[in-house]
Amino acid sequence: MELWIVTTLIYLINIPFGYWRANVKSKSLQWILAIHIPVPFVILLRIYSDIGFAFYTYPLIVGAYFLGQYTGVKLSRSRKQSGYFTTSCLVMDYYRSIKSN
Repeated sequence: MELWIVTTLIYLINIPFGYWRANVKSKSLQWILAIHIPVPFVILLRIYSDIGFAFYTYPLIVGAYFLGQYTGVKLSRSRKQSGYFTTSCLVMDYYRSIKSN
């Protein structure tokens, strides 16, 4: 697997966790879990994609990790500003939005 595919997957994995993090109290257990649960997935992707832990991969992987978290937070905030009912689950919120229309 190529580095850009792994970077994209890490970005996509972190979006729901950033969304979750935006809807819980800062520095609570759920907030900490929303940040740290994706880490094993990142490690597994690095191992099974054969990109390893070379130094040149770290800026892309770390950047994708934080950008995914940031995107999730922005999605949550934009939904709240639009007046949608928002919970901590991105998938269920969008499912309910589609179902109600």
